[in-house]
Amino acid sequence: MNPPARSAPSPARRLPVHLTVLLVLLPAGLAACADAGRPRSEAATPPRPAGSTRPVEEDVGQTLLISFAGLEEPAYVARILRRRRAAGVILTGENVASPAQVRALTAALERSAGGRALIGADQEGGSTRTLPFAPAAAGQSDQPTPAAAGAAARATGRALGRLGLNLDFAPVADVAAGPDSILSSRAYPGRAPAVAAATRAAVTGYAASGVAATAKHFPGLGAATVNTDATPATVASPAPTLRARDLAPFRAAITAGVPLVMASHALYPALDPTRIASQSPAILGRLLRGSLGFRGVVVTDSIEAGAVRRRSSVASAAVRSIAAGADLVLMTGPGSYHLIYPRLVAAARRSPAFRRRIADAAARVLALRRRLGLPA
Repeated sequence: MNPPARSAPSPARRLPVHLTVLLVLLPAGLAACADAGRPRSEAATPPRPAGSTRPVEEDVGQTLLISFAGLEEPAYVARILRRRRAAGVILTGENVASPAQVRALTAALERSAGGRALIGADQEGGSTRTLPFAPAAAGQSDQPTPAAAGAAARATGRALGRLGLNLDFAPVADVAAGPDSILSSRAYPGRAPAVAAATRAAVTGYAASGVAATAKHFPGLGAATVNTDATPATVASPAPTLRARDLAPFRAAITAGVPLVMASHALYPALDPTRIASQSPAILGRLLRGSLGFRGVVVTDSIEAGAVRRRSSVASAAVRSIAAGADLVLMTGPGSYHLIYPRLVAAARRSPAFRRRIADAAARVLALRRRLGLPA
């Protein structure tokens, strides 16, 4: 409805020009002063870049998976999800007591998020299971054939779905390079062709269950002899070996339509001599997006890993990872969100190029939600 037309003011009611200008400018000046007094992350949002119709705070939120302590949803997590300041959560052992408790917890998280929350866990199988009462009882190293890998993935995905989860940070797509490999007890057995076949079958099995699979740890951590969770690791294999051995399972996963790929925190001098994989444009951009043609979501390994903290703060690492091409920053430390979120918002406000990168990452996460049948 249009407002009623107003008649022009009579000459006797017109204000002096200088007073009129003052009254017009005064509200804008007060607003600017108010913004100057707020924390930078709460100040007025600049114009949105082309390609995004969402506020910067919401786009940044779509790039974050958070964690928390306890068996119930904390009030601050509910607020973050309700305001769309995070894409979802990763459950850890601290959040798990029983099937009924997990179902109640995931239901509460989804209520807070309006049904949009991505909820994941590390459920590889065997001893690497966040939910010990859910499949698979056999670890990947004890799944000797593609048929076994596919069946385990289907059973795991269906169990996670019944408990209210929609992501699994599995399968491990690394090729264990000898008995000293840090992944020897978690990877599929055999050489690259056998691991590629099992990885492809697992991705297909997860797809049949409706739970999103994650191929990890790109571009391959099987030659590492130390765990990046604890300390820096270097995979010194030459580029031809990496391409022939380590990339084969990831190619198979991408061909099978894997929705997520997790980036390793190791250093690969043959691919990038200075930056770890999760912070490397050469590895995430030119190799994963370019050469391998991956169009899904790139998620970092835990941003609190020792291999990351030895190089920088978690907030700086998150900025570097997003700038390099990651779409989701995975946090397994409950305190990291309050460091990372404002740093990403500030970086997006400061740099139009980084703002566009954030918008691109958020769009991929929203596409993942639609793929899972969740509201965007």
